[in-house]
Amino acid sequence: MSNRTKTATEPLVPAKELGVQHPQTIYRILLAVSFVHLFNDSIQALIPAMFPILKANMLLSYAQVGWISFALNLTSSVIQPVIGYAADRKPRPLLLPLGMCCTFAGVFMLAFAGNYMLVIFSVVLVGLGSAAFHPEGMRVAHMAAGARKGLSQSIFQVGGNAGQSIGPLLMKWVFIPFGQIGALSFTVVAAAGIAVQTYVARWYREMLNAGYSFGKKGAGRKMDKTRRRHILSATVILVFIVFVRSWYGASIGGYYAFYLMDKYGMSLDRAQIYIFLYLAAGAVGTFFGGPLADRFGRRNLILLSMIGTVPFAVALPFVNQIWAVALLLLSGFILLSSFSVTVIYAQMLYPGNIGTVSGLITGLAFGLGGIGSVIIGDLIDSIGIGPVFVACGFLPLLGLLALLLPGDKKLEEWAAESYNLV
Repeated sequence: MSNRTKTATEPLVPAKELGVQHPQTIYRILLAVSFVHLFNDSIQALIPAMFPILKANMLLSYAQVGWISFALNLTSSVIQPVIGYAADRKPRPLLLPLGMCCTFAGVFMLAFAGNYMLVIFSVVLVGLGSAAFHPEGMRVAHMAAGARKGLSQSIFQVGGNAGQSIGPLLMKWVFIPFGQIGALSFTVVAAAGIAVQTYVARWYREMLNAGYSFGKKGAGRKMDKTRRRHILSATVILVFIVFVRSWYGASIGGYYAFYLMDKYGMSLDRAQIYIFLYLAAGAVGTFFGGPLADRFGRRNLILLSMIGTVPFAVALPFVNQIWAVALLLLSGFILLSSFSVTVIYAQMLYPGNIGTVSGLITGLAFGLGGIGSVIIGDLIDSIGIGPVFVACGFLPLLGLLALLLPGDKKLEEWAAESYNLV
């Protein structure tokens, strides 16, 4: 019957989406995974937002605060390439809702954690849930992108960066009025994430059953040694650049509120607004990064995003509160404009290994930034917060290494050869 009502057993994937590498962009799926990315990263963001509360409640040192950040980054990021590698060999759509279930448990425990070790354990659960989400979420975004890979990454990544930007507002609206127990409200966000992930996982499974392929994984075995060496060098440089970017981001997101309170005597809730502005500008930069890279080149944008940040980062510790707002907005937009571009660049280096390289770039490199957070916290305890922020301002200069990356033309040639298109 042509007018019958659609039942729950009917497929989520229209016939025209099945069985081919379809050129259509599936916006409903892209928006779904972007919203879950927002849910996931807003829950991650509540942990650094809780740092001042945890520091005061448990009398923690800056180094101990840094270890909480390290635990989150280690579990949420460093193991992502392992999960991504396994997903490339055998996709596991079920990881999407299961990962959010793990996050739900971590948030619930964090709200009631009464000692430092229980806080660490709760953070580890949140991190593991995030690690399960990101590689498979990247693969879903790639699958739903059709021919618009850059746009799909911008949509997917802007959800995550928007979620990260919520962290300072959580402090102002949740943790200052309610304290640690305020984390309990985020179990609602995690529950919503489980529901959406279940929907996405069903679509993902149906696409796989219909024969969708992410590319030819055997092409790398035929690669000549010279090109393999060049690709490995490019990978190391790219991971290092993302590491440096994450390290500088950790200095702002984790410690700049303390700097404002120390230098200007600013209240905690007002200091969090500054962090929000930086991260919100970064979310906007993430969205526009893809189109800008299409116009000016991927390598060029990666280079400009790092070097263009330097003047603002160096000046930030020396300006007044009004100029600090302007510098944070500019540096956040410029630095994170390359966020999605680095992922696309890595995926073109290794076509057919979307989960592995996505986990490598957004996982391992970002997780290494957690090591930077520990070092920054230890340095602040040792020499003071002012000198540390002056030194951190020079970190983006290391982005000059992007000059050693292959240009876009060479990158596209390699990707085409890997897909046997040339």
